[in-house]
Amino acid sequence: MSTDQPESMRRATTATAAEHPRPQFRRDQWHDLCGTWRFAFDDDDLGVEQRWFDKGQFNASIQVPYPPESKLSEINDTTFHPVVWYARDVPVPPVTSGQRTLLHFGAVDYQATVWVNGERLAEHTGGHTPFSVDITPALRTDQGSQLVVVRAEDQPTDVHQPRGKQVTAEEPRGIFYDRTTGIWQPVWMETVAETHIRGMHWTTDLEAGQVHLDLELSEAPATTWSVCVRVSRDGADVVTHAVQAAGAQVRVTLSTDALGGAGVRWSPESPTLFDAEITIEGSDPPDGDRLDRVDSYFGLRSAGYRDGIFLLNGQPYYLRMVLEQGFWPESHLAAPSAEALRREVELIKELGFNGARIHQKIEDPRFLYWCDRLGLVVWGEFPAAFGFSPKAVTRTIDEWMEAVERDRSHPCVVAWVPLNESWGVPTIATSRQQRDFATSLYHVTKALDPTRPVISNDGWEHTVSDIWSVHDYTPSGESIRRRYHTPQALDRTLHGVGPGRRSVMLLGDERAGQPVMITEFGGLAFTHELDGTWAGYSTVETIDQLTERFDELVTAIVDSPELAGFCYTQLTDTQQEKNGLLTEDRVAKIAPDVVREIVCKPSRAVPSEEVDAYRCQTRRRQP
Repeated sequence: MSTDQPESMRRATTATAAEHPRPQFRRDQWHDLCGTWRFAFDDDDLGVEQRWFDKGQFNASIQVPYPPESKLSEINDTTFHPVVWYARDVPVPPVTSGQRTLLHFGAVDYQATVWVNGERLAEHTGGHTPFSVDITPALRTDQGSQLVVVRAEDQPTDVHQPRGKQVTAEEPRGIFYDRTTGIWQPVWMETVAETHIRGMHWTTDLEAGQVHLDLELSEAPATTWSVCVRVSRDGADVVTHAVQAAGAQVRVTLSTDALGGAGVRWSPESPTLFDAEITIEGSDPPDGDRLDRVDSYFGLRSAGYRDGIFLLNGQPYYLRMVLEQGFWPESHLAAPSAEALRREVELIKELGFNGARIHQKIEDPRFLYWCDRLGLVVWGEFPAAFGFSPKAVTRTIDEWMEAVERDRSHPCVVAWVPLNESWGVPTIATSRQQRDFATSLYHVTKALDPTRPVISNDGWEHTVSDIWSVHDYTPSGESIRRRYHTPQALDRTLHGVGPGRRSVMLLGDERAGQPVMITEFGGLAFTHELDGTWAGYSTVETIDQLTERFDELVTAIVDSPELAGFCYTQLTDTQQEKNGLLTEDRVAKIAPDVVREIVCKPSRAVPSEEVDAYRCQTRRRQP
């Protein structure tokens, strides 16, 4: 990532969209602030009292956006440090009257405070979601650069703080990994007009034959403004539509017929995307003054269910997913590079999977871009707190709403998972309060986004869910056949004592068309690789045994007419959890073509399914 000065202000064209920190909401000019920052630990939490934000003269340096626990940060310190500070002198281009300078953070774990030139401008709570700061009021015209200082507080043992799989002990253990503290996604800056687009979302309604673009403007129009949307596909203009802006909230509606009708639906096999240029004009175009321009993209697709089958674009679609931790040995939750995010998607597709369940992490938007562009469905999951309390409830709901708002325009995202395996709700089976929390998360998610299935508590102890998902780490394909291959066996599994010695369904509801899927299984590890800190779910001795067991389990699942999909644990080894199909360095343990042949076996749940060479193709799609 660039560490250049203002001359590095660069144009983000369609060809470089994947490098932009926010590919679905980007402007032509932006200044990359990743690279070398000054850095300090503040273990005694004296920095605010001693006004470190005034000078920012820290002795150490760090490579942003890599967390200080990681090697690529050049700090590489995994011990407890609950408070860290960053500082950088940022050359800011001159701002003229009617302009604003915005500072953007992809993610800072967990509570961030931002000062510019000693002036406290913003706070944000939530370790996985973005925030922006209007730094214009603090800019000084009497100096060539501006001092940006960031304090990040991340209490390592606070079980009421959403953290996902970040360990609360000093060392990684079990299925929990090294912490990610402070800045771990890109930082960038841009100059915008006083009147600009603050936020945007795409919503596809295939039944109504419409695509809605909802814009939030920075202010309501005082005069006549027009919002113009120009849509293109593969560089060729498709449709242009303009509306008058009557307030700060503007909706633009496009007809799917004008975009090409039913033949241009997005799917993993045909990930068709439309590029969009959105502009605000000071009066009727084309003669008005341009106030703002944003480049974006969208895809036409629907996600739902019927009669026990998951539906993509209204058609039965069998989900073949893999659990994606999104953790790299050299950079932890931060990707080592933009290219690594693309390669991750390519690897998943090369193994034959059509989807990824992002596990206990809100993934980088650039990863979702490649899922959109190359064709991979995604389940978006929230990183859980470990304890239940009013504070944990508030923190979870606030950050989860931000995550859904950030990602609901991506066509690749087909389901939401606010809770996993009762993490953060440990007594949900007996606590009405915790059941109400899970149900409220389902409903608040549907209120924000009614277009996708929502799973209240993935794995077991569901309250209200659109997909009844089960985690089952049996080592035997025969066990899967006994539990899931007939309606009677499935009913016993769902309403009796489940595979994890917990009930799958807490409320005893009868199915109303919800699909049943095994969304964690396998977890196969080599016995000789276990180091004593993790016992493994199931072990094998050789590659041949790994291949045979993987085949046995997947075959038992796809042979069931009652199961609508699966998610294998997991894509890569992750620190001491050595149960990946790939090593942590992304090297295949089983030949990819062998994995692909197993994964792509036809499912009895979708009799019309034809698994062809196109679905299991290995060639890389070009953006």
